[in-house]
Amino acid sequence: MTVSVIQFGGSNCDRDAVRALDAVGVAAERVWHEDGLPDDPSGIVLPGGFSYGDYLRAGAMAGRAPIVEAVRDAAREGVPVLGVCNGAQVGCEAGLTPGAFTTNASARFQCEHVHLRVENAETPWTCAFEAGEVISLPIAHGEGRFEINEEELATLDDEDRILFRYCDEDGNVTPAANPNGSTDAVAGLCSENEDVAVLMPHPERATLPELGGTDGRGVLRAFAE
Repeated sequence: MTVSVIQFGGSNCDRDAVRALDAVGVAAERVWHEDGLPDDPSGIVLPGGFSYGDYLRAGAMAGRAPIVEAVRDAAREGVPVLGVCNGAQVGCEAGLTPGAFTTNASARFQCEHVHLRVENAETPWTCAFEAGEVISLPIAHGEGRFEINEEELATLDDEDRILFRYCDEDGNVTPAANPNGSTDAVAGLCSENEDVAVLMPHPERATLPELGGTDGRGVLRAFAE
């Protein structure tokens, strides 16, 4: 069984995702979107990048690509799906999770390490951590501000579907620690059945100590659970 990392035109983190999954003992392969989803994937990654050049809006065109319907069907059958950065935008555009990602409050591309507070440690994506634990992952996005209406946000809160919030190094959720202006500082969330997770920070870029940390391994290990 192998995790399929979907490559669209403009994807640029697909190789990183394969390497990072290999580092945690998970077999993975890149799949060109026009070739369709392989039979019985053990997991699916929608990687970061600039699918279709982010024309219209980030993730909008990839979110309507034919392969995404197969991804949606696989998620309904319990196949774990992780969308990272542009993949998170694709996931929201495809309706795999609620909300949307839009232009950063700064109106600038931001590339830096941020702190995240683990909000729910009972999901496959977060069970490697403790609730309230602070981890560090890098971001690299221009349209990473998570937007959602109050009713849907309340549902996410009530159902414990918010995985991570931006915070400072002590775990305080403050406006200053929110790098892009995301609603309620949401950095990652999951679907109702927890099989799909989308997050703006990059776990695949935080798996090697020499590159700044290994906190991303805890997220990626969900595919091995």
